Amino acid sequence: MHDIIVPAMGESITEGTISKWIVKVGDSVSQGDLLLELETDKVNLEISAEQDGVITEILMNEGDNVKIGEAVGRIGEAGQAAAPKANAPAAAPQKESVPAPAQVAAPVATPAAPAAAVNSVDANSTLATPAARKLAREKGIDLNAVSARDPIGRIHSSDVQSAGSAPAAAQPAAAAAKPAVDKPTSNSNKPEERKRMSRRRLTIAKRLVEAQQTAAMLTTFNEVDMTAILEVRKRRKDSFKEKHDVGLGFMSFFTKAVVGALKAFPHLNAEINGEDIIVKKYYDIGIAVSAKEGLVVPVLREADRLGFAEIERTIVELAGKARNNTLELSELQGGTFTITNGGVFGSLLSTPILNAPQVGILGMHKIQLRPVALDATRMENRPMMYIALSYDHRIVDGAEAVQFLVKIKEMLEDPETLLLEG
Repeated sequence: MHDIIVPAMGESITEGTISKWIVKVGDSVSQGDLLLELETDKVNLEISAEQDGVITEILMNEGDNVKIGEAVGRIGEAGQAAAPKANAPAAAPQKESVPAPAQVAAPVATPAAPAAAVNSVDANSTLATPAARKLAREKGIDLNAVSARDPIGRIHSSDVQSAGSAPAAAQPAAAAAKPAVDKPTSNSNKPEERKRMSRRRLTIAKRLVEAQQTAAMLTTFNEVDMTAILEVRKRRKDSFKEKHDVGLGFMSFFTKAVVGALKAFPHLNAEINGEDIIVKKYYDIGIAVSAKEGLVVPVLREADRLGFAEIERTIVELAGKARNNTLELSELQGGTFTITNGGVFGSLLSTPILNAPQVGILGMHKIQLRPVALDATRMENRPMMYIALSYDHRIVDGAEAVQFLVKIKEMLEDPETLLLEG
């Protein structure tokens, strides 16, 4: 017998959620066959069989939270009988060849399922840690009656312990005290859909709230005349594509401009650690990508050492991995500054939220023709883009943030400077 173990997934990940079982009890598997998919806070992982055999038991169901090193199933030797499922019906009695009427048994009442089993079905839809689920089973406590103190509603073992030590009469009151989110407040007679948030969506929600609660976040704005960049792209796009086999997009220009501005204003490329400021002497730029499961920020390593073609090629590769859910954990860690482009969805202006522990994020927006005064007497329609810089005011002063954004504006409006400063 061989346990199917949740593998180590990186120092910052300690648990995951089973999103899908590929196999079922009784299936034969070979070494390397895919067994299940595991969703973590950052990436999805596939767990494969480490030996040949037969799936004899599935210990954890889809939607269950599991920790590193925990057994989620078992593989037995070929030919070994699979363990019966807990909810599988008992085998029907074998028919006699010619049963006499007197031998026909009256219907037998099915024994009631244990209360713990009933509660476990309902509890599967409740967000709780594996330790909390285990403790609730041991104490016979319904997770639906436990009040969570976690900001995102996740039940911890301490919550279960508190519920278990409370007087029995107080249990209904505790259930009533659960957050209102557990009970729909809308009209139940109208159509609606209720579904559980994915682990990644929960993590995104938690990190965004933490960023707003822990950082003194402020946003400053400016606008960029994109005329010069559009002219360069128009002149060079065909030859660039032919030579490098990748399109010349806007992101390479903005990445180069960000690197140049970070070199001029290094506190935007730093983080706070206790009472210290850690200024990074390298430029790993996070590029926000919208994927089906939620926003992810793969990192463009050593962006200051990359040319335009290398930047464009790497961004295309990372974005493809993000949308195919094949990003590795190492590709999401360690960014020093982030760029997000809401303009691809039509956003004209926004205030991006910091990607903690970073202290700066640049927001790009939609290019739109707007009348611009060239001098006191002349007006002209120009392709303009609003840009936004959100920053942590704890270590970045307002004047520094404004000058950082002006520096980006100046380099984008004169793209030749990107070759010198970016």
